[in-house]
Amino acid sequence: MSELIGLPEPPPVGASALPAGTYDGVGVLVTGGGTGLGKAIAAEFARLGAAIVIASRKEEHLAAGREAIEAIGARALTVPCDIRQPDEVAAAFDAAEAEVGLPGVLVNNAAANFPVPAEDMSPNAWRTVVDITLNGTFLCAREFARRHLAAGSPGSIVNVGASYAWTGGPGFAHSAAAKAGVKNLTESLAVEWGPYGIQVNGLVPGLFPHEDMTADIQANLERTSDKDPCQPAMRVGRRQELGWAATFLASPYGRFISGHTLVVDGANWQRRSLTNPPVTTVREQMGRGPFTVPED
Repeated sequence: MSELIGLPEPPPVGASALPAGTYDGVGVLVTGGGTGLGKAIAAEFARLGAAIVIASRKEEHLAAGREAIEAIGARALTVPCDIRQPDEVAAAFDAAEAEVGLPGVLVNNAAANFPVPAEDMSPNAWRTVVDITLNGTFLCAREFARRHLAAGSPGSIVNVGASYAWTGGPGFAHSAAAKAGVKNLTESLAVEWGPYGIQVNGLVPGLFPHEDMTADIQANLERTSDKDPCQPAMRVGRRQELGWAATFLASPYGRFISGHTLVVDGANWQRRSLTNPPVTTVREQMGRGPFTVPED
């Protein structure tokens, strides 16, 4: 039997897949760019010369993002913004345009997510996740496109999605429904705005463990057996790999790619078993007891 060797490790952090200076003079606005995968994506644009604009609701996230980008030696602007609020989105773009010019790239990374059985989910939890993940993505994309349409300039949007947009996401019904909307939105906007020079693509990360994962998602991962052998690649993703994919999609070398959603997960979402294991309910997987009707 052949030895299981998995997919090779990528080049180290700091290596770039594109020529140095690919994004010189380009502003890149990343929502939720102060933590986790958003920060990793922003870092790869920064290494290629981009001026980074980080939008987030939390000052500590803005500070962390600024510190990471400046450590690379790149320019970083931080703007407080709740992407659910159109006025705040417009103000963020105003600030970006005043400091670095109209951003040439928008990365819609900000989202809300937490595991919960659908029967336990409150209406407010549903509304909040959909409002941030889907509505916020649209509001930022619309603001970006309106400004480029008015200026007659091309641009690129990368919407960060999730593979359960195709498969459904038991335990994440709110997020899965919203991400399915983001995938569809990506395809619709690519057609609408392509004639004006604006490409719109999706980027779907697989398992990229990082220190900024929420406590409940980390707890879910801790209940999973060793993560590497659970992936067809025999390893989890390295954050720079997601950043390289984002920089390529938005680069001059990817101009004819639009309306596409690129999954970066080592084929994990396509994995199927020849025989199915016994069904374990979402409640059991989360360590929750039997459902009881909440008291008003």
